[in-house]
Amino acid sequence: MDYRKVTAIVRQEKLAAVERALHQRGVPGISVTKVKGYGDLANFYSSDWLVSHSRIEIFIRADQAEGVAECIVNAATTGLAGDGLVAVLPVEKLYRVREGAASGEDAA
Repeated sequence: MDYRKVTAIVRQEKLAAVERALHQRGVPGISVTKVKGYGDLANFYSSDWLVSHSRIEIFIRADQAEGVAECIVNAATTGLAGDGLVAVLPVEKLYRVREGAASGEDAA
């Protein structure tokens, strides 16, 4: 089976809305990490310019990746600088630790 990794960096205050939207869409699982960085938005009052955001990572079937990315964008947008980004990357191989099998080997 063909998989994609959807990675999103969103404002921390939008995380709950994104989680709800993904749950309603039926996304089977996500990982969330608190991260710091800067891009379009920098904290000029901090010595390192870093701003706190949340990173969401999702491994999903390729045919669902675009819809998941759009779902995140719709739930996370405020229309202001620093809203974040969403990237969709190909996954070469996906192993399910419990089964010890790679995707395409009954791992789905």
